[in-house]
Parts: sequence; C-alpha cells; structure tokens
Amino acid sequence: MVRVRRGPRGARDVRGGFRHPVVLVLLAVVSVQFGGALAATLLPLVGVFGSVALRLGLASVILCLVVRPRLGGRTRGDWAVVTLFAVALTAMNLTFYGSLTRLPIGVAVTIEFLGPLALAAALSRRGRDLGAVSLALAGVLLISGALHTRWSELDLLGIGLAGAAGACWAAYIVLSRRTGARFGGLDGIALCMAIGAALSIPAGVVTAGADLLSPDALLRGLGIALLSSAIPYSLELLALRNLSAGTFGVLLSLEPAAAALAGLLVLGQVLSPVQLLGMVLVVTASVLVLGRPGPQRVSDSS
Repeated sequence: MVRVRRGPRGARDVRGGFRHPVVLVLLAVVSVQFGGALAATLLPLVGVFGSVALRLGLASVILCLVVRPRLGGRTRGDWAVVTLFAVALTAMNLTFYGSLTRLPIGVAVTIEFLGPLALAAALSRRGRDLGAVSLALAGVLLISGALHTRWSELDLLGIGLAGAAGACWAAYIVLSRRTGARFGGLDGIALCMAIGAALSIPAGVVTAGADLLSPDALLRGLGIALLSSAIPYSLELLALRNLSAGTFGVLLSLEPAAAALAGLLVLGQVLSPVQLLGMVLVVTASVLVLGRPGPQRVSDSS
C-alpha cells in the first residue's frame, strides 16, 4: 500500500523509498509493459472500441470498489477538470489502439512519444532540460526501430491517430497533475475511470457485442485493466503531485527501454547495439532531468 502525506486542498505528498515519485513512475512503467503484452492479444478478439471499453470499464469497477471516492462537496471546477481528464485518457487509448491496427508498433510508439516530449520541451526552462528531451527522443527512435521504416509508405490515418494519441498523452499528464491537486488520495483517478468507462462502453457494445462477455475476453480485459490502467494511472497521479509535468514527460521515455529489456529477460530477444545505445540515451535523459533541485509541489495552476 502506498502511504502518502496530506498537502493543501486534499492533495498528498509522496515521500521516500517505494513512495518516492520516481520509484512510482518506474513501477508504472513496468506495469504497463505487462499490460501491453496482454492488450496485443485482446485487440483481435474485441477490436479497438471493445478493448478500451473492457480496459476502462473493469478498471473503474476495481478502483471505485477499492477507493470509494467521495462525490459530495465537489465544485464545478473539480468536475470540469476530472471530466476533461477522462476525455483525454479515453481518447488517448482509442487513438493509440487505432494506430496499432495501421502502423508497426515501433512507429506508433515513436509518434505517440512526441506528445509528452513536446510538453517537456515546452515547459523547459534550461538548456539542460532541452538537452534531456533531445536525448530522450533520440533514444526512443533508436530503441523502437522506427529509423529503419520507410515512412513514405506508412498509412496516413495511422500516423494521424498516433499523433492524436501523443497530443492526448500530453493533455493526460497536465490534467492528471491538476486532478491530483484537487482530489485527495486516489479519488480523482477513480472518478476519471468511471467517466471514461461511461464514454467508451456504448461504442464497445455496439462494435463487439456479446464478445465482450466471453470468458477469454473478460479475463484478458481484467489483466489489462489492472496492469495498464488501474495500477499505472494511480501511481502516475501520485507521482505527479511531486514531479513537474516536464520531468514526468522525459521519464516516460524509459517505457520503450523497459519493453526492450523485458523482451531480453523474458523472451530471450537479442538487443542490437543501436537499441543498447538508445537505452543509454533515455537513462541519461532521465538522470539529467532528475538533477534539478527538490520535488515540486502541485498547485492547480501548474
């Protein structure tokens, strides 16, 4: 259980050990890798809309049962922020899954990462920060294998979907931080998931129908809901209470490195020298952004 300390307006600080914000981000990165492996097996069963409906629907049930978020005493501003957060999160999932049906995964991941890295660049205040963003982008390109792709032959709609996913990812980071400032504990992410489920389930039912209720789809969906949504989104919300959005955006570049490392350790996949160089670059970028002084407290205007 993650223990946190209360701050202003119900927000809480995460301190020390496994509660340190960087550790929370790393745990989220690892969780997402396992969830991503399951997602690849669910898409052929229920499609894009069905996969997102199961992912967010089951995650919302889990979080609402565990967290039991408080509904009363919320301002219209609170509901506006958490609703926008849910829209960004739902759109991020739909557009990225859609891009995977049209693009090689390395290309889709690279384009999507332009979102958080562009956010990090926009929030940069020092040359060191911009250098870290550049290293992170180069590392993602090298790890994903996107440099070996003939971009002129790629599906334009797929590129557009991946780009939209990146923009939604940047919005997700900003809105997760603001939601964490307005809602105590994990109330914000639980409510966000519930709204996201309400947005995605109708389309999932229309496109996938009874296939959503097959035991195989439900079991895979439950695993994805936990590993790709409930766990990592909760950890990221807690981490963003003490990390700037720019620092968080660069740290996310560790995701493809973690995926490549998991392939090496679990599947025995051999990493090329180029991929190893990419891993060195994203780790270096992360070290650079973490060299700034002290954790940053969250305010709603951040």
